[in-house]
Amino acid sequence: MFEHLVAVYGSLKRGHFNHDLLYGAEFVGEDFLFDFTLYDLGAFPAIKRGESDGVIVEIYRVNTQQLHRLDQLEGFNAEEPHKSFYLRVEVESSYGDVWVYEFNREVEPHKVIVSGNWCPQV
Repeated sequence: MFEHLVAVYGSLKRGHFNHDLLYGAEFVGEDFLFDFTLYDLGAFPAIKRGESDGVIVEIYRVNTQQLHRLDQLEGFNAEEPHKSFYLRVEVESSYGDVWVYEFNREVEPHKVIVSGNWCPQV
């Protein structure tokens, strides 16, 4: 049973190397998150709170087991969130409230991806 909506913006999107973790999840649609800024960290992206022209996300409906797998990938620890690599935060989207993973470290301002769409260099 699918119980959670999750917004993904990086390696979990279709065609990227971690997308297989969403196997069996229901693709709901695409959206923009305007309260976040997207950053290029090299092998993967990160978002931080801050207005932008929009971060392009894919929305998936996942079950609790899939959500826990995503938590592991993103280094989210619900019992000690301040120690987490990414925080799982709930935000509003066109499809209702969704979980999204926000980077829990400092970022370099010059690494902003202005387009809002992470496309790794091959």
